[in-house]
Amino acid sequence: MSMDSDSSSSFPFGGADQRSFRQITRDRLLFEMLRSTRKSSKSTWKVLIMDKFTVKVMSFSCKMADITEEGVSLFAYSCPTCQEKPPLYKKAYVFFSSPVQRELVAHIKKDSTVLTRIGALSEMNLEYFAIDSQGFITDNDKALEELFSESAEGSHKYNACLNMMATRIATVFASMREFPRVHYRVARTIDASTLTTLRDLVPTKLAASVWNCLSRYKSTIPEFPQTETCELLIVDRSIDQIAPIIHEWVYDAMCHDLLCMDGNKYVQEVPSKNGSANERKEVLLEDHDPVWLELRHAHIADVRLMYGCMKR
Repeated sequence: MSMDSDSSSSFPFGGADQRSFRQITRDRLLFEMLRSTRKSSKSTWKVLIMDKFTVKVMSFSCKMADITEEGVSLFAYSCPTCQEKPPLYKKAYVFFSSPVQRELVAHIKKDSTVLTRIGALSEMNLEYFAIDSQGFITDNDKALEELFSESAEGSHKYNACLNMMATRIATVFASMREFPRVHYRVARTIDASTLTTLRDLVPTKLAASVWNCLSRYKSTIPEFPQTETCELLIVDRSIDQIAPIIHEWVYDAMCHDLLCMDGNKYVQEVPSKNGSANERKEVLLEDHDPVWLELRHAHIADVRLMYGCMKR
């Protein structure tokens, strides 16, 4: 792990693997998780049970058709108990999105009534949202408040937020089978009389936590690299104080600013064909839409010109 002052680095995705970031995530969910159950199960159809977080993880990378093609006939969001008599499900294939406590695994192994119904027990290490082909988020909209506000000093939320972000960032590299060399911006004081605050130490603490997670992967994930394969740069907003007050004028940013979107979903009201009340229509602005791919990173003025050409 390295300590940097002001530096920049590119972020290579997947080494020699030329799949997009979202495609890597999709393949892990569909093939590494869902399709793996076919090896030990004679059932054609399965029930997929997820919590709210993993529902969002999957929805960012997979379509409903992708999931049903893997033999999923029913979705549920609450977990059935293994104590049902007779059991409602013959086998349970359990996949954890993050590392699971060893004590819990030991407890499951000791319970013979549960163990006989477990078809698989595996850690996916997949806790991020692939928002496009080359980007992801850790989904913590309170991170700015919990890490940089005045009340963050001495708050238990500070460490909890850092640990959660570090775990989710590390799962990105678990999915890509990459072991990064971690660079981070060191806290620098103006003079010896200025105290270093927890806010100044965010990059340092986050880098240390990410590194600890990655180091554990070396012994827990099959075929995980044992030496560094790429670069990870961790900095805070202080290196670029202008960007937060500059409004983005690209089409993607304008859509999210003006359309009150829910993630990548935009709901609009359109006149009904029979002349009655307006109908609600959902539009997904995603990579499968060729128009969205062409326009998303263009300046809004250029989009108007291109849109005018397409209409003509």
